Amino acid sequence: MRPLIRTACLRARVRAMATLPTTAAFSSTRAPSPCPSPSRARRLLVAARFLPSAPPPPAGARALRTSAAAAEAAVEVGGVKIAREDVVKEDDPTNNVPDTIYSKIGLQLHRRDNHPLGILKNTIYDYFDKSFPGQFVKFDDLCPLVSTKQNFDDVLVPADHVSRSYNDTYYVDSQTVLRCHTSAHQAELLREGHTHFLVIGDVYRRDSIDSTHYPVFHQMEGFRVFSPDDWSGSGMDGTAYAATDLKKTLEGLATHLFGAVEMRWVDTYFPFTNPSFELEIYFQGDWLEVLGSGVTEQEILKSNGRTDHVAWAFGLGLERLAMVLFDIPDIRLFWSNDQRFTSQFSKGKLGAKFKPFSKFPPCYKDMSFWINDEFTENNLCEVVRGIAGDLVEEVKLIDNFTNKKGMTSHCYRIAYRSMERSLTDEEINDMQWNVREEVKSKLRVELR
Repeated sequence: MRPLIRTACLRARVRAMATLPTTAAFSSTRAPSPCPSPSRARRLLVAARFLPSAPPPPAGARALRTSAAAAEAAVEVGGVKIAREDVVKEDDPTNNVPDTIYSKIGLQLHRRDNHPLGILKNTIYDYFDKSFPGQFVKFDDLCPLVSTKQNFDDVLVPADHVSRSYNDTYYVDSQTVLRCHTSAHQAELLREGHTHFLVIGDVYRRDSIDSTHYPVFHQMEGFRVFSPDDWSGSGMDGTAYAATDLKKTLEGLATHLFGAVEMRWVDTYFPFTNPSFELEIYFQGDWLEVLGSGVTEQEILKSNGRTDHVAWAFGLGLERLAMVLFDIPDIRLFWSNDQRFTSQFSKGKLGAKFKPFSKFPPCYKDMSFWINDEFTENNLCEVVRGIAGDLVEEVKLIDNFTNKKGMTSHCYRIAYRSMERSLTDEEINDMQWNVREEVKSKLRVELR
């Protein structure tokens, strides 16, 4: 039995893995945007300190009790055994990881062959195995704890980018995060000599609450390196050759997943590729973004021993595509253990259409308060998730105004709904009461 890795040892291992390049950052639904000012960033850090690590569960919240129980045991991922105290640190002001997030580490939905995410992953594997026999090495069990260097610096994320803030990323400490994208492992793999690889894993981002967003989701990225011998005689330079191969490869993948569909390429910007592209398909009467991609920045290759080479990279979100392919209406369902959900899917059956088994109505509760300079919506969503777990369906701003004194009020509508059962009035009222108390004490706002 591998001994539990204490915090210092775990951090040392994470830092030893440092250095990476591009991709799965591609599948982010958030476009790059400026980071808040230093003073704003400090306020975000202060606000993050007030997030609950293990709030008392409301009556009847079964999912939350399950998460708390799971948080008690250590988990092993990629040969690293991770205990709760390695990730959730109430006494560290730079830590903003709650128990609800720790409880998801090690579940690895993408490694379950009868799960929609596992089915999709294996279908993509099949495409690459048939198109490039024996070439692409696959990694789907890499530890999600990475250094900030791996997660940001080595993929050329600007120092002032919003994704580095405590408002967007789960920090274990000031130098260690739960990976925001599977690109956090690229440099390590390049230095190990890999030139063709796929990386799949769970990634973590503080985000809003609705049917398409969840703080833990799954990404796949692909990476291929070319040497000068590959493009010599093609009549193209290395960049053009890689871009042409990339588009051919990904158009084939889209056809493999969706059939004969109309496609288009959209020029875009990523800090780690140039040129950069998004692939869209015309599906069910609308254009759907499938993935992001591009030709890897030379700085990334040179930093990892690949001078004079070129490479392409792509990244996609498994949930985004699985929701479309399987007709799954709510991202929370991927985490359900209800047999009425799990029994609908089987290994190798891509596109089996989900049949809803729950018609339970949502219950709406409104909450108004005067915000302060430290307030962010992501912090609010973390508090609500900490209380209600997967019983919260949506948190939506429905009204705001500023009075003559310059005070700003926000009114949020919280939708509670279980995908598996009816919620009682008592437990909904208990959850809402606890949410109000936690919002007031943790976010330091004035309820109205």
